[in-house]
Amino acid sequence: MIFMGEKPINPPDTISLSKDFFDGEKIAVDAEVKVLYQEDENSIIGQYIIFCKVYNEQRKKYGQTKKAVTETIRICKDRNVLKEYFESKEQEVVDIMMTLFDDEQVLEAYAEDIKNSEARKTAEKLIRKGKMSLDEIADCIPTLTFDELKKLEAEIMQLA
Repeated sequence: MIFMGEKPINPPDTISLSKDFFDGEKIAVDAEVKVLYQEDENSIIGQYIIFCKVYNEQRKKYGQTKKAVTETIRICKDRNVLKEYFESKEQEVVDIMMTLFDDEQVLEAYAEDIKNSEARKTAEKLIRKGKMSLDEIADCIPTLTFDELKKLEAEIMQLA
């Protein structure tokens, strides 16, 4: 396993699925993996770890944008990290990273739609019961604005 975060104090050399996640209980399938932390510019894995850390820094700076990806590649090439690979495959890397963003954004939008749908259903129930004001509902369901609740109330009243 390649660890990309800040190296902890006294990091483990290995992680055991059973020991570290199931309190040592016997499980159907167990795995023990070696944990790699090293930022070694002489090894391909070390360079990949450096690339990931540089990318995380650039993503904090520029968000999930093409600028974050291109800056990461530029910095890595300047530091001689995966330089030959980026010189021959830079556009491929940019395209792949941007595709990953698109997939993440689609999943985030889907999750947001589900959350809003559930909030809307809850608000509908509360409006139908008539025991709470729209202000009180807005306090309880912060994902819906007061104006959205007013529109929802109007829709419900038209159907009644």
